[in-house]
Amino acid sequence: MSKKQSIILGTVILTLTGFLSRFIGFFYRIFLSRVFGEEGIGLYQLIFPVYALCISFSISGIETALSRTVARKQALGKPDEAKEVLLSGLTFAFFLSLFCTFFIQKNAFFIADRLLHDSRCKNMLIILSYAFPFCAIHSCICGYYYGLKETKIPAISQLIEQSTRILSVYIFFFLLIRKGHTVSISIAVSGLVIGELFSTAYAAQIFNYFSCTLTTITNLCKNFPRHLRELLSLSIPLTANRVLINLLQSIEAISIPVQLRRFQYSASESLRIYGVLNGMALPCILFPTAVTSSLSIMLMPAVAEIQAAQDPSSLLRIIKKVSRFCFSLGLFSCLCFLLFGHLLGNILFHSDSAGNFIVTLSWICPFLYVNSSFLSIINGLGKTGWTFLINTFGLSVRILSVFYIIPLFGIQGYLWGLLSSQLLVSLLCILLIYHWFSINQ
Repeated sequence: MSKKQSIILGTVILTLTGFLSRFIGFFYRIFLSRVFGEEGIGLYQLIFPVYALCISFSISGIETALSRTVARKQALGKPDEAKEVLLSGLTFAFFLSLFCTFFIQKNAFFIADRLLHDSRCKNMLIILSYAFPFCAIHSCICGYYYGLKETKIPAISQLIEQSTRILSVYIFFFLLIRKGHTVSISIAVSGLVIGELFSTAYAAQIFNYFSCTLTTITNLCKNFPRHLRELLSLSIPLTANRVLINLLQSIEAISIPVQLRRFQYSASESLRIYGVLNGMALPCILFPTAVTSSLSIMLMPAVAEIQAAQDPSSLLRIIKKVSRFCFSLGLFSCLCFLLFGHLLGNILFHSDSAGNFIVTLSWICPFLYVNSSFLSIINGLGKTGWTFLINTFGLSVRILSVFYIIPLFGIQGYLWGLLSSQLLVSLLCILLIYHWFSINQ
């Protein structure tokens, strides 16, 4: 199978899975919004900056490094080394995830009260912490398969994670209601942990195909330091990138409700607006990114292989096709959200605010959708430090809008900042890719 065919096939599988998963997730979000209300959704969304920060620290960099390294090992005809790299990376990520679990549990009240500004998040953070070790195993195995450009296991595990998470929350909800107990949004966090547990159990079937002879174990122990150094040389910049980016995103997310209070809203109203924006409107805008995210996942190892083969003309053709496709999808989505945004907000969430946000956010679609592919290409070229700088510039614009524009214009000021940041990221990515080709052609 050619590189182009493998990218298309992998993208189609992941896209179909992503659409199905997000379609199911939409009904789940509607259920949560009806049961817990806009303020409950806002409270639930508050813990996700902590979740993203821990995942970035313990897993994300290793997963991306695994994908790129495994792709290179396969291209060089070293499948056994690719397996050893997976086990080395998984072991390291697992212990980092355990550290995150213990740290969150030890400091849950401080994080909830002092950083998230809502002590009600404490129990949710403790429950959430149990998901990290499962995430580590699941993500590393998926990174290995992405490097092989095989998407069946990651796609099915994604569906298992989504379906078991939602099913468990429904079961908890109806059992508690039947027994006359008060139902809290914490059951949604419990569902997240259960979903990760089941998806990890499925993805771990890969170990059935690993030989466990004494020679294999000896080679793994002997080569562990070398493989870990190879992974860390790629993952440390990526991890630093994602930790710092998610730290900035956490500051941004946590500060939005606080700055809304400086405008004119009460604490409850600020949390409600935050919940509508992040829990209702943005998921609608991000729904079509099931396509672009899948394409980005398949694109990075393909770019790494083409770069190793020193074939810049093939790389340029792929970049042109991908960028045209993503930008066209963004324009089409922008038009649809402009025309039907208000209708979607009212039908799906019974919220006029959600409809207004969807219409305003529609303008970011062309740039948001193409940026994920641009950043994946840059990572595939090994320029991970530049992705950090580009993301930092974009986030800086958003954070400035949170602290200086929201107090003057309310949530509308943040939406303007979001659009400006996506424009800036697109421009910087294009300049960097153009510069790389001007040097390497």
